[in-house]
Amino acid sequence: MRRRDTAAASKLALGLAALVLVGCKSVDAQLTIPAPPAQIWSVLMDGESYGEWNPVLVQVEGEFREGAKLRYQMMTESGEATEVEARVVELDPGRELNQAGGVWGILTFDHHWILEPVEGGTRVTQHEDYEGIGVLFFDPSWFEAAYGRGNRALRDRVLASLQTEPSEGEQSP
Repeated sequence: MRRRDTAAASKLALGLAALVLVGCKSVDAQLTIPAPPAQIWSVLMDGESYGEWNPVLVQVEGEFREGAKLRYQMMTESGEATEVEARVVELDPGRELNQAGGVWGILTFDHHWILEPVEGGTRVTQHEDYEGIGVLFFDPSWFEAAYGRGNRALRDRVLASLQTEPSEGEQSP
C-alpha cells in the first residue's frame, strides 16, 4: 500500500510540475512613435514623472539598473492602486528594459519595453509573459489593453517634450 501512495504522490507532483512549466500566456502592445529612441528612453527612465503621464504604472520607486528592485504602484482594472515589485533583469540603454517578478511556480511575469528604430520613428513594444500554475485561472487581456493605453500616453508625453524643446540655434529661456 505504501508503494502505491508514493507512486500516486509522485504522479501528482509530476503533474503539478508540468502545469507550472507549461502554463504560459503572453500579451503584446505595439505603437510607432515619431521620435528617436533616445527621446523615448529618456521618458521611460524618468521614474519620478510616471505619475504625470503613465495611466498604468503611476508611481515607481527604485533605480533603473540591472539587478535593482523596483516597486510600482499599478492601477488595476477596477481603478485601485496595487503594489507590484520587479527586478531589472536587463537594461540595454535606448533599446530594452526587461523586468521580472511574481512568485515562481504560482504566477510570474517577464515584462519587456523594446524600442526599435523604424521608418518614421521608433516602434515601442511592451511584451509580457506570464508563467506558473496561476495562468490557468488568469486572464491577462486587461494588461494588453492597459499597455496599449500606456504606449499611447508615452507617445503623447514624448511628443509634448519634443514641442517644448528649443530648436537648433534657439536658446532656452
